[in-house]
Amino acid sequence: MAAGFQPPPYPFDRIDDLREVAASLPGGSVDLSIGNPSDPVPEVVAVALAEPDSARTYPPSIGSAGLRRAVADWADRRFGVELDPAGIGVCIGTKELVTGLPHLLRLRNPERDTILYPAVSYPSYAMGAELAGCRAVAVPLDAGWCLDLSAIRQSDAERALALWVNTPGNPAGGLDDLEAAASWGRENGVTVLSDECYVEFTWEGPPRSVLRHGSHGTLAVHSLSKRSNLAGLRVGYYAGDPDLVTYLQEVRKHQGFMVPGPAQAAAVAALTDQGHVDVQRDRYSRRLKSLVEVMAAIGVTAPMPGGGFYLWVPAPQGDAWGFVRYLAETVGIVASPGEFFGEAGADHVRLAAVAGDDRIDLLRERVGI
Repeated sequence: MAAGFQPPPYPFDRIDDLREVAASLPGGSVDLSIGNPSDPVPEVVAVALAEPDSARTYPPSIGSAGLRRAVADWADRRFGVELDPAGIGVCIGTKELVTGLPHLLRLRNPERDTILYPAVSYPSYAMGAELAGCRAVAVPLDAGWCLDLSAIRQSDAERALALWVNTPGNPAGGLDDLEAAASWGRENGVTVLSDECYVEFTWEGPPRSVLRHGSHGTLAVHSLSKRSNLAGLRVGYYAGDPDLVTYLQEVRKHQGFMVPGPAQAAAVAALTDQGHVDVQRDRYSRRLKSLVEVMAAIGVTAPMPGGGFYLWVPAPQGDAWGFVRYLAETVGIVASPGEFFGEAGADHVRLAAVAGDDRIDLLRERVGI
């Protein structure tokens, strides 16, 4: 019997030994390896979750009318984009959608077999392609960690089902030209999937969405995990090309994908309140700046990102694994080596500014600032 698919080791499991090393320091470890929110759940969300009625019946797979209206109102306020609530769908967190989209797109268009994605990026873009039996083709980035669309080979474009863009980018914080990406997609008949989950933490200029450049041939993907500290609630949403959104809504009904009713009610509360997002934005900005100072204290220059809550740090002598071990042993930081995000990032290390202020202060004490 031919060997079937064997899943590779999950990237973040590969640093479990470093977690133990960092935990051995007095005061314990400061885990900055994963973008796992640690700050409080907004009060408005907690109140909404306490209401039992929404747990009684099956929730609508496409999202409740109230939730889709809340998404539309939010998009209007944040981007000046008018969305029809009927053209919005919800998902069980965005990772589920990211890894599942290549499979659904290939079912829709079996004549194409390629997913294009940034060469340094969230690992699930490539894994979703692999799980769908597609070719995963990395698109080179420029010096600003943005997609170099000119580097896409025509032979790959002709086979492409979709192009992933991510702005602000994880891990490097780049800000892609979404208008150029949307135009490239339309010229080549390739759907542009725009992961915009960090949009509320855009530091350079206003928040960006591909939907500002038209819905035809595009799909924007958003999440409450980061903006509202609700990673455990698993609420995401998507909007864009009407035909594609309708297709996804209908297929996902058959798959039985439903965000729990209480989570949908809480999502309405989260999307309606911008105040808690502004508070969280200030937290991440402050922590990023503090971590830059921590790195400087150990002789490492860490640039501020254009967006997101990660520092993308060049490793001394390009030795990322050596640097993450040094950070664990001497400072108690658990960090992620850049190869987790693609071979092109192998000489960098990612730090997530997710630890509480008291833990960041502990790092400052350890490096003497």
